[in-house]
Amino acid sequence: MSTIRGAEVLRYTAFSESPDGGNPAGVVLDADALSDADMLAIAAEVGYSETAFLTPPPTRPADGGPADAGRAYAVRYFSPLAEVPFCGHATVAAAVALAERHGPGAMLFTTPVGPVPVTVAGRGGEGGGGGALRATLSSVEPHSEPVAAGDLAEALAALDWAEADLDPVVPPRIAFAGARHLVLAAATRGRLAALTYDFERLKELMLRLDLTTLQLVWRDPADAYTFHVRDPFPVGGVVEDPATGAAAAAFGGYARELGLVPAGSTLTLHQGEDMGRPGVLTVDLRDGDARVYVSGAAARIDRPGRARAPEGRRVEGDPT
Repeated sequence: MSTIRGAEVLRYTAFSESPDGGNPAGVVLDADALSDADMLAIAAEVGYSETAFLTPPPTRPADGGPADAGRAYAVRYFSPLAEVPFCGHATVAAAVALAERHGPGAMLFTTPVGPVPVTVAGRGGEGGGGGALRATLSSVEPHSEPVAAGDLAEALAALDWAEADLDPVVPPRIAFAGARHLVLAAATRGRLAALTYDFERLKELMLRLDLTTLQLVWRDPADAYTFHVRDPFPVGGVVEDPATGAAAAAFGGYARELGLVPAGSTLTLHQGEDMGRPGVLTVDLRDGDARVYVSGAAARIDRPGRARAPEGRRVEGDPT
């Protein structure tokens, strides 16, 4: 824990049981006294892709729910450069931080995109026994839309990808489950691994299309339910996000909508391996349920440091 601008800031990594894996997030459990400028400044100083700021919700849920036990919160998310509408890994981190203080169970996060129920359990069940705590978030209802040919061409140019680098079975689309992500599927694992891109060019396109990340995926030919993914995040001032829960939720909805997987499926997404921060995101699609459920472990980071970009590239604004 550290104190920045009078706020106690916790640091957790999400989608990994090890502090050396997954995606680090800042967590402020009591942000009542903070202004928007304070939250942005704290997120910039923490230096992770996002920091979550929690306050009591403006209203209690009509059905009581977890608020009856003091387990409902309003949450906002800030990257080092701007507020973002929703962040999955910071949601997982915040939920586990709360569970360590108040016990596992159900929570309700009121986010800028709508209510996001979260459940925290240990591997042994809701009592928390049996290993690392795991959080499962329930996304807002997902949808996807086509991407214009000119915008796709610009994205490929910024990535230095050719059309032949794309997997023809997994079509490009913009997917949403709280935030917008452009899904592009690489034809080979090698294409996905060799990620270098024009930071400013891609950032400009993403700002114009209101994208949070690009969800770059490669489908494992040995298992149709396993994907390796990477997420450039220049609009947040970060070259790459190590594990992206919001994009995982959007991708799950996209895969179901396009019939790439059955309506009732569990997908495994491996992310962060190419950055040296491996993480695993579990995406559950439930038959008859429009939402997408994203699960992962989280671990406390006891010796914090700025999140570093892969292959020696800098996080924008990081003087180190």
